Amino acid sequence: MDGLIGLMQGFEVVFTWQTLALALIGCLTGMLVGILPGVGQSAGMALLIPITYHLDPAGAIIMLASIFYGAAYGGTITSILMNIPGESESIVTTFDGYPLAKQGKAGIALSISAIGSFVGGTCATIALALVALPISRLALQLGPPEYATLMLLGLTLAAGLLGSSIIKGLMMVVFGLLLSQIGTDPALGLPRFTFGNTNLLDGIPLLALIMGFYGLSDVLLSLFKPLPTGGSAAKISRLMPRASDLRESAGPIARGTLIGGLLGILPGMASAVSTFFSYAVERRVSKTPELFGKGALAGVAGPETANNSFANASFLPLMTLGIPGSAALSILFGALMIQGVTPGPLMFRDHPDVAWGLIASMIVGNGILLALSFPLIGIWVSILRLPATLIGAIIVVVSLIGVYTVQSNPFDILALAFFTLVGAGLKWLNYPLAPAILAFILGKPIESALGQSLNIAQGDFTIFLTRPISACFIAAAALIIAMSSIRLYRDARSAK
Repeated sequence: MDGLIGLMQGFEVVFTWQTLALALIGCLTGMLVGILPGVGQSAGMALLIPITYHLDPAGAIIMLASIFYGAAYGGTITSILMNIPGESESIVTTFDGYPLAKQGKAGIALSISAIGSFVGGTCATIALALVALPISRLALQLGPPEYATLMLLGLTLAAGLLGSSIIKGLMMVVFGLLLSQIGTDPALGLPRFTFGNTNLLDGIPLLALIMGFYGLSDVLLSLFKPLPTGGSAAKISRLMPRASDLRESAGPIARGTLIGGLLGILPGMASAVSTFFSYAVERRVSKTPELFGKGALAGVAGPETANNSFANASFLPLMTLGIPGSAALSILFGALMIQGVTPGPLMFRDHPDVAWGLIASMIVGNGILLALSFPLIGIWVSILRLPATLIGAIIVVVSLIGVYTVQSNPFDILALAFFTLVGAGLKWLNYPLAPAILAFILGKPIESALGQSLNIAQGDFTIFLTRPISACFIAAAALIIAMSSIRLYRDARSAK
């Protein structure tokens, strides 16, 4: 009941002209970055972070969240029409979406995809509203030792699950933690690792780090790595599905909602896993599995529903425990911190307008996406035909202006250039950037929680092992490292 009351409060926040306009801008931006190969959710969110400095916290986060789940649908359009997956989770949609388009059923595939995305996203959001408050209240019972080990568990999850190698992931966590130490010591008030540069007294600019890693590094890499191309755009004849199409898609949509929702609440789980898993389930339960890969409507309905259900459900660990499960949510985590809102259980107590407004906006945002799906298809396809150099130039200009206007400090431009080079180099070497971003953001909170814990225990580190919940978090982190190491060892042996 508390969840429904909170959801009603959230709708009061959302149903203002300004907030609705921000949700619309976010959905449009999300769909745009979703259809553009090589851009993606993270870059789209990073590019608009400078705007959030001039917005209230609720409006800022609602806009960025709209980009997140808007991109989850945007990649569908080009996957079906042009066989180009804008996002990794849209790869599965090409298996049957493009064959359907070549059969003259592009409109049906797009409409079923839009309906499934709306149903999956809305159901996941309602479930989020019902369980978020009880989980956050339970998390409020945690003390500094539990918070410290919980954040370390989150970093371990990011290192083990957001990259191809646990070793590279842990190296990036250490890199991010080291970067977070630059600035002023919170306990002593003395400069730390600033090398005499007064611009670093407040630490490394978070915006320059995020936009360099996710906004401009891809543009730099695109100079050496061509973007994917697909087939010619399929023509759209009939948009509205028949009753038989809806009946055929009802089961896959229901199963996709459940699969995406359950996988979405697991921190560190890649969204592409939900789409591939849904596709495998639909092929398994189908009476005509031979049609999959040749134009099976269930092969579009199930994965697309799972994709959006996953996107909305993935907000649960971020909002209740402060653990972002993906690179894009790490950026949203940083945006919340910029606004003075700490993600986690305190978010519902100290900033209920932001927490419930965000949840309510997901339902409204899914409705906006459904309404925008069909009228803008032609525009998206036209944008996709723009030269990649023009798109890259726009991203560069927006990034430079955005970073500079926040503080009007030329040092931020230098920091942006530096982290663009670093981010591009790390991506080229296949190092995951999300663990570094998350570690940078959590560095100071972890330092504070560790300090408080050791003060309580008078310097005794065993406090983290003698408190049951803290010990469980440490055991879970050790298990993740062990499992990831075993997987890495097996992969190395099989490659020989």
